Amino acid sequence: MGLQNERKKINQLKCFILDMDGTIYLGNELFPFTRAFLDKLRETGRKMYFFTNNSSKSQQAYIDKLKYMGIEISQEQMMISSHVMIKYLKEHYKGKSIYVVGTPSLIKEFQSFDMNLTEEDPDIVVLGFDTTLTYEKMAKACHAIRHGCLYFGINPDWNCPVEGGEFIPDCGSMAKMIEGSTGRWPEFFGKPSRHTLEYIIKETGFQPEEIAIVGDRLYTDIAVANGSEVTSIMVLTGEATLEDVKNSDIKPDMIVDSLEDITKML
Repeated sequence: MGLQNERKKINQLKCFILDMDGTIYLGNELFPFTRAFLDKLRETGRKMYFFTNNSSKSQQAYIDKLKYMGIEISQEQMMISSHVMIKYLKEHYKGKSIYVVGTPSLIKEFQSFDMNLTEEDPDIVVLGFDTTLTYEKMAKACHAIRHGCLYFGINPDWNCPVEGGEFIPDCGSMAKMIEGSTGRWPEFFGKPSRHTLEYIIKETGFQPEEIAIVGDRLYTDIAVANGSEVTSIMVLTGEATLEDVKNSDIKPDMIVDSLEDITKML
């Protein structure tokens, strides 16, 4: 897509869904161009939302993190993968008992929606990104899954980036361990699942062609828009590189060095 076509495409967009780590900040440092980009969205009357696949933290934790960085947003502007899961469970499995493998923050998020949580004989096992994972939790989950209960995963990420350019095992890697024990693989609900795409379209109220999803990961941020009229924009400030795009079947609609390039086109 040439620069003129990119500008034309950007002009049609009314709503931006922004990934967080690697897109607007890295670790605890806001990129120097992020604030100007967000200001430009406001000046041009566009809506902005933030979406994180990280299911280890609560919605409020991310709102507080952004506030600490000088970005104040409403609750509705902070979208998290666990809310995609919770909404689906409330619509399709209301009242069913759920065993959640997750952090205390994730458990509280489920409790805040009055979900029917249990430690024994659940109807459903939900696997989140659990940085407080224990052998006991995994054994309990595997027992229930092996005996046929429903099994869902929140986010499919293999690794979570941490300070210093390092990574720690994320929810997808934990699912791999369960698969090794039970032979079962969960349906995931965060990016790039269609559940997330449907959630974004419904919650924002915009038409697909008016929405852009901006992120730094091909297999989550960019893949979620595949096969839809939602525009995917990849930034090169995080995980994915141009070489990765070349070697991948997943192709973004646009590639920019950073949010700064989008600011110039708005």
